[in-house]
Amino acid sequence: MLRVTILPLLCFAGLILAGPLSVESVPADPSLCGPSPKYYKEVIYNWMKSALKDADSAKIEWTDEPKPVDIGKNGQHFYGWLVDFKVNSRNRFGSYTGKQSHAALIRDNQVKQTYGFGY
Repeated sequence: MLRVTILPLLCFAGLILAGPLSVESVPADPSLCGPSPKYYKEVIYNWMKSALKDADSAKIEWTDEPKPVDIGKNGQHFYGWLVDFKVNSRNRFGSYTGKQSHAALIRDNQVKQTYGFGY
């Protein structure tokens, strides 16, 4: 009986903890970030083809335009264009995962860093 009561609470706690994605970044001068990624949607989708189990099933919601940022730490600088988006795609069992927040840092029309992908 206790197990039945705790399981829904744990599932609900997992949803709360998943929350919005937070990427530590500082706004940057666009001239330091390389050229603005004109075709950022295609760049990210092409990257996802190699990262997702079933990229063709991916339903992407673009939440914002690319932003020039510095994601460097400890005095180091790493400039690029940060793109926030949500993805709902099928997992290896064929079920949709639900919308999950992700971000990608693009520089020179290549994905240099990703956030929110659990591997």
